[in-house]
Amino acid sequence: QVQFVESGGGLVLSGGSLTLSCAASGSIPNDYFMGWYRQAPGKERKLVARIVSNGNIYYAEDTKGRFTISRDTAKNTIYLQMTNLKPEDTAIYYCSIRPIGQVLPSWGQGTQVTVSS
Repeated sequence: QVQFVESGGGLVLSGGSLTLSCAASGSIPNDYFMGWYRQAPGKERKLVARIVSNGNIYYAEDTKGRFTISRDTAKNTIYLQMTNLKPEDTAIYYCSIRPIGQVLPSWGQGTQVTVSS
């Protein structure tokens, strides 16, 4: 089982920046997808960005160029730097890890990001 400590959410004006962090602990797999999802009110949870254990990175189209995912492997921590934030980025952001080859991910508790215009 994996536990997460997420932080960094908050309220920011449109065009502003925030950095989220997610520290994982427990039974962390050697080969994994680890990343950030977000869920806006009334909408489904969607992938924002993820990093693979081998270092490969993927971004959703609507965040590419504005968001940057990074990791500190020594701390089992990933970060999401978000710039040029827009009101449509408002959502609860969830950290997730999924062992490669398995279907079900583990989820963090989520952190609220609110972008006001």
